[in-house]
Order: sequence, then C-alpha cells, then structure tokens
Amino acid sequence: MPPPFPVKLVPHDPRWIGKAAEESRALATMIGSCLRVIHHIGSTAIPNIRAKPIVDLMPVVTNLAALEALRGEIEALGYEWWGELGLPGRRYCSKIDPETGLRLVQLHCYAEGAPDIARHLAFRDFLLEHPAIAQDYDREKVRCQSLHPGDSHAYSDCKNGWIKRIEAEAMARYHRDGQWLRPTCGVR
Repeated sequence: MPPPFPVKLVPHDPRWIGKAAEESRALATMIGSCLRVIHHIGSTAIPNIRAKPIVDLMPVVTNLAALEALRGEIEALGYEWWGELGLPGRRYCSKIDPETGLRLVQLHCYAEGAPDIARHLAFRDFLLEHPAIAQDYDREKVRCQSLHPGDSHAYSDCKNGWIKRIEAEAMARYHRDGQWLRPTCGVR
C-alpha cells in the first residue's frame, strides 16, 4: 500500500484538464489496442472545488490480463504498480515526482463492463450537474482535512460516508438517464 501523505487542498486549477489529457495521450500510446477510453475523474475534474493536486485517471481496457502484460511499460512511464489495492477488479498505479516526492497522478484501471466505472463517472457527473452539491463536497473535504491533515488515508476514510451517499443519488440518476456528461480526456 502506498504510504499516507499530508493532505494539501488547493483551489481548482484549470491546467489539470490539460495535464489529464497529456498524461492520457502518453498512456494511450503505451497501452495501445487494449485501451478503450481514459476518463478524468476525481476532484481535479470538478471546477470550483478544492482538490489535492493529483490528477485521477480511469483507463478502461479490454481486459485486465492485457493491461497486466504491460506492467513494465507502465512502470517505465514512472508509475508504481499497486495491484487491486482493496478494490477487486481494479488495478491502481501512482506516479510520484522524482524530485519532490509528491504524488502527481493516480490510475484507477478497470476492464470494460466493471461496475465501478459507472460509479466513478456518475459521481463526477453528478457534481458537475449540481454545483451546490459540489460545494457541499468541498466543505466536507475541508472538514476532513482539518481532522486529518497529515494522513491521506484517514482523510479519505473521513469523506467516504459523504461520497457513498452522493454516489447512491448519482447512480439513481444515471440509471434513469443513462448518459455521461464528460466521456473522456479526448483519448479513445
């Protein structure tokens, strides 16, 4: 498991969208034909809320065995491979800046059809559609940061209940409407 790190929340930076697209292009070139799409998820994909300055990407691949065969290439791009890391069906990777030691990017990789894909996208799009709820999330993040400023794991656990409640609302909307607002980082 990656070690916890201090939680630093910063105002939304519009450059995160470009960073997500740039990193997605590099991954797409390396992953090749087993890649279906890469989604920008997490707080850096939501304008007007604070976030840890770490871009979360969700590559969706044809199957996890094909992705695992590329583990060496993914690690050559600077990622650490952590396996499922507590979420069956996911492959988690993190990229650290070698000079500062700060985490830059997190990959949450799934095979197409995995149910967690819909959960991530529904949550992201629900916050994009409901700015007031996104602001509630911002306040929850600040509350959890104040309680756990030095431990990113405890910070994540702290906001988990709030996230699960909103995810349930978001999934109900998705099941009703069946579409995503922001399908990709421009990489298919």
